[in-house]
Amino acid sequence: MIEWIPVVFVMFKFLVLGTGMFFAVKWHYDQGKKGKEKRAVLRASGKIAAIFVLSLLGLGLVTFLLIRMLGMDLSFP
Repeated sequence: MIEWIPVVFVMFKFLVLGTGMFFAVKWHYDQGKKGKEKRAVLRASGKIAAIFVLSLLGLGLVTFLLIRMLGMDLSFP
């Protein structure tokens, strides 16, 4: 019985993620059909990319500070 649990959980995960991706793609496709201006779409994409990069840099900084605070070795061998 215990060996079936990972199989069921992985199948459920793929089902949920696959359904979510399908509806995300469908929603974006439908939004594109509404006739938004290309300039507005590019501006929104740029904002999302900037937010992603800033959050990635913030996460890196927090990780670096946490590692230094805990006294871990940051030197290369």
